[in-house]
Amino acid sequence: MLLDGNDPGAIAEAADAIAAGELVAFPTETVYGLGARADDDASVARIFAAKGRPKNHPLIVHVADASAARPFCADWPDLAQKLVTAFWPGPLTVIVPRADGVAAASAGGQASIGLRCPSHPVALALLRDVAARGVLGIAAPSANRFGRLSPTRAAHVVAELGTGLRVLDGGDCDVGIESTIVDCSRGLAVLLRPGSLTRGAIEAVLGQSLADRDADAPRASGMLASHYAPRARVRLMAPGMLQSALQRLADVPTDATAQKSAVPLAVYSRLPVPSGSAVAHQVMPSRADLAAHELFNVLRRFDDLGVQLIWVEEPPTGPDWDGVRDRLWRACAD
Repeated sequence: MLLDGNDPGAIAEAADAIAAGELVAFPTETVYGLGARADDDASVARIFAAKGRPKNHPLIVHVADASAARPFCADWPDLAQKLVTAFWPGPLTVIVPRADGVAAASAGGQASIGLRCPSHPVALALLRDVAARGVLGIAAPSANRFGRLSPTRAAHVVAELGTGLRVLDGGDCDVGIESTIVDCSRGLAVLLRPGSLTRGAIEAVLGQSLADRDADAPRASGMLASHYAPRARVRLMAPGMLQSALQRLADVPTDATAQKSAVPLAVYSRLPVPSGSAVAHQVMPSRADLAAHELFNVLRRFDDLGVQLIWVEEPPTGPDWDGVRDRLWRACAD
């Protein structure tokens, strides 16, 4: 059931549903989330059931502002405060120690919890409305089947989860990939998941280097080796390897390509595809933010075309591309 995210009446209807323990999908600047009241474990269980998500895989709790995050925390580290001051509202999740007896299901049973204040106006309006109804925050992973492509449009949510779900339509998501996650729960700042916020920007605010994920890091959303995957198989290829493969493909006569090719093929690359190649092709933007914005849309479009194999050119190695590179690595993992 699509609701107009710009309609205050639709926001109020969605807030009433959340307060009553029901599920609502809503837009953020990153991707659409599947939300339930974070302070009620029975409501959160509906998220896991709808997605087919393991119950020990933690969710991110969305809050209206930093003060609304405090009831979830046993401690509010200085590292988290620095990051929240600089980047909230925005595409950053901080992991902090969780208060006893609060949001255990949302945290996947862990002693830490992930918190985020999104910048999308529809998300903020919904969070403020649910707060007025006594709801501490909204637990919300991406609104898709577990392990699959995150939705960046309301129509994607409907395609994934059906027409019976309330979906606040706030248009296309600006960022297009999930939030950066930084663990602040252990006295040091650890990058758990890259996103649109770069390592350099975060380190400049902290005044220290980010540590990399280690064996003691808490579980966090989107950290499984295989994640963000289309139905088609994805193969990530270095530019030289992809160029050679495309040339070999071009050497096959067009009318014979469909007969000789084992699978229908799509290509996402900055390299040109030889004319006459019987493949679907999308040009990868040269800017990381534009590539992030369209990544899941492109992979979803290839799925809709029925391709079985997607060749993707490896992104550049710069830090701006870390979030896109991370999503592609996970999309190709078996």
